[in-house]
Amino acid sequence: MSEEILINVTPQETRVALVENGMLQELYIERERRRGIVGNIFKGRVSRVLPGMEAAFVDVGLERTAFLHASDIHPIAGEERVNGDVTRSISQLLHEGQEVLVQVVKDPLGTKGARLTTHITVPARYLVFMPDAHNVGVSQKIDDEAERARLREAVRAHLGEGETGGFIVRTAAEGADAEAIGAEMRFLRRLWDSIRDRAARAAPGTVVHEDLPLALRALRDLAAGQVEKVRIDSRRTCDRALDFAAQFVPEMAGRIEYYPGERPIFDLYGVEDEIQKALQRRVDLKSGGYLIIDQPEAMTTIDVNTGAYVGHRNLEETIFKTNLEAAQAIARQLRLRNLGGIIIIDFIDMAQEEHRRQVLRALEKSLERDHAKNQICEVSPLGLVEMTRKRTRESLEHVLCEPCPTCGGRGTIKTPETVCYEIFREILRAARAFDAERLLVLAAQEVVDLLLDEESTSLAELEEFIGKPVRLQVEALYTQEQFDVVLM
Repeated sequence: MSEEILINVTPQETRVALVENGMLQELYIERERRRGIVGNIFKGRVSRVLPGMEAAFVDVGLERTAFLHASDIHPIAGEERVNGDVTRSISQLLHEGQEVLVQVVKDPLGTKGARLTTHITVPARYLVFMPDAHNVGVSQKIDDEAERARLREAVRAHLGEGETGGFIVRTAAEGADAEAIGAEMRFLRRLWDSIRDRAARAAPGTVVHEDLPLALRALRDLAAGQVEKVRIDSRRTCDRALDFAAQFVPEMAGRIEYYPGERPIFDLYGVEDEIQKALQRRVDLKSGGYLIIDQPEAMTTIDVNTGAYVGHRNLEETIFKTNLEAAQAIARQLRLRNLGGIIIIDFIDMAQEEHRRQVLRALEKSLERDHAKNQICEVSPLGLVEMTRKRTRESLEHVLCEPCPTCGGRGTIKTPETVCYEIFREILRAARAFDAERLLVLAAQEVVDLLLDEESTSLAELEEFIGKPVRLQVEALYTQEQFDVVLM
């Protein structure tokens, strides 16, 4: 598996593309005016406690108050927990006006404010420091038991007597030597001490600690051993990345290079075309089949179709091969579009249980390289696959697009015929309610054309019925659904 990271930097935004075997797999975008805040630590003030929701709203200085659930509040020393949850109610844990140190775990999404936790974590290359924990954990993606034991022992060997705090060993630590892990532990403790000092002096509603900018986060979180090259088209950002790598990711320093070419780096790798395709509902498969991906607010639905693929043997084999190809394509689209929350996949119905099992395994295998946590259920009696994917930032569509001003995000608009009949009803309503000599209808070109052509007889009959003339006027700026009936 060959991986490259491409970093495109402009004064307005930074874009990071993760390319595997020449194919775009993940895209991260950070705009200067709307930088993500996941991982940032704030000193907040509780503005409202909601006992009915076991949650509180906290003012951290953002446009909307942030949300803090009782399960995300660290218990006080010795406090009992039941099934991982604090036994005390939110009213006992927090009160209005209380100052609290919190960390953002989810960016504001849509109309929702940021999601907070008081379980502070401070990440670095190999480790995540948890100031209020006492355990040492190892990433689930490191499956070699001997390596897991070695890494756990390396962390414990550098724990000083009387030192508090726990650590999680990240996937990138696989193969790292004990001294590098010890040095990072000392760095994280010094960083936490400085954060704690700033928090003590900071006013409520201010940022105490900000996570790294996107270009450096990519080196910390994405640049694993299989990444062969990191290409950056900004000399200044490349220099910063080299300095950062020399200090924190020394094994990557030789793989970072400046891209000076005149042709944009994303064009060179075909990334721009892939971004445009990722904003479309339809995803074509090589076999001739296709996916339809819809992203309403409640969940994401993915429908698999055979399309032009007719197979070579029989219908069941055609369906099975289409579903296998679709499983790999779906895994890529989930990562590329950053689709999260509840996802329902409607594979083509398969008669054989073994085929259903293989398609599900293919989906799971294709998602193994996904950086977001996901959970997949078995095929339901209706032939649907239900899954969840952790959502910490907005999807690609929500970052790059906004609802259509014409249809309001519905994806459809009323036909000219429908609008004509609405106009007829509005004319009747206005003629009965108000006294006017004549009426003026303002509408889009398509609607006026229909009123003058196919609906001209109906309009004449309506004029005769109300006893008033009706004039028509085209408004070029009106959408097909907009119209006005004006009394004159």
